Amino acid sequence: MKNRLTALGTTLLIALASLLLGMPQATAASGFHVQDGRLYDANGNEFVMRGVNHPHAWYPNQLGSLDDIKSQGANTVRVVLSSGDQWNRTEASEVSDIVSRCKQNRLICVLEVHDTTGYGDDSGAVDLQRAVEYWKSVQSALDGQEKYVVINLGNEPFGNDRASEWTVGTKQAIRDMRSAGFDHTLMADAPNWGQDWANIMRNNAAEVLAADPASNTIFSVHMYGVYESASKIRDYLSSFTERGLPIVIGEFGHKHSDGDPNEDAIMSTAQSLGVGYLGWSWSGNSGGVGYLDMVENFNADNLTQWGERIFNGTDGIAATAEEATVY
Repeated sequence: MKNRLTALGTTLLIALASLLLGMPQATAASGFHVQDGRLYDANGNEFVMRGVNHPHAWYPNQLGSLDDIKSQGANTVRVVLSSGDQWNRTEASEVSDIVSRCKQNRLICVLEVHDTTGYGDDSGAVDLQRAVEYWKSVQSALDGQEKYVVINLGNEPFGNDRASEWTVGTKQAIRDMRSAGFDHTLMADAPNWGQDWANIMRNNAAEVLAADPASNTIFSVHMYGVYESASKIRDYLSSFTERGLPIVIGEFGHKHSDGDPNEDAIMSTAQSLGVGYLGWSWSGNSGGVGYLDMVENFNADNLTQWGERIFNGTDGIAATAEEATVY
């Protein structure tokens, strides 16, 4: 009997060791989750976003663009929605269609409300509390989608004049989302029109993450003219990664009206640090920034110079994107 028990114990130990060695880096959860400054999918595997932004709110008939974005190698798409305060409201049925199309294309779907852009500077912009109310109104389309959807609370939710309100406003929005029952990973955009040139998000990110009851918030900086040098880009991103704080580049371009962003350094630094990036944007840009289109007139067969760079260039999407293992 003793020998049989010893043999049984040895067998169990071997089985347990095999199980532990085969475990993923993070404990599997019901959806995306943050741990030690990294984003993990529901299977517990690290996920690094590589994708682009799509302007659905302004071009609701271009949902087929998600197919085309996938065909270029992306693993993520950030989709522009509207609460109805500045543009036509994106209804829950549309949100369901977007999520469904993302899943069909094995894309992770980052959804953002654009009406908050530049709050405090732009008189038409609404605050994060208004964005939270919008998310609550379309919650039926998002419940159960935690494996596939990240909720970006609001696009560039503070301009410059009221940027100091970012910390308090973002903490409150996160708490309200959790109280409403949202279990998704949340994404918080930086103030200063997303570029955080005053380092408000950088200096207060740890406090904001600690205020999330689920500890499941990732921070997003938008890199345009403020980020013209490789040293500035690395300094900003590494300030998060070295502290174990999750960061993603939620928007960036190859040129902009406020200066010349260093897209090569943005992409290479993101790759070396394991940081996600989402370029702006697929197509449909107007108001003098048409150079940010990645394809001409939503035609995936006509990549622009910017499109060629971000999809097929060094450290580009085609070479570096890995599909989420939930698919």
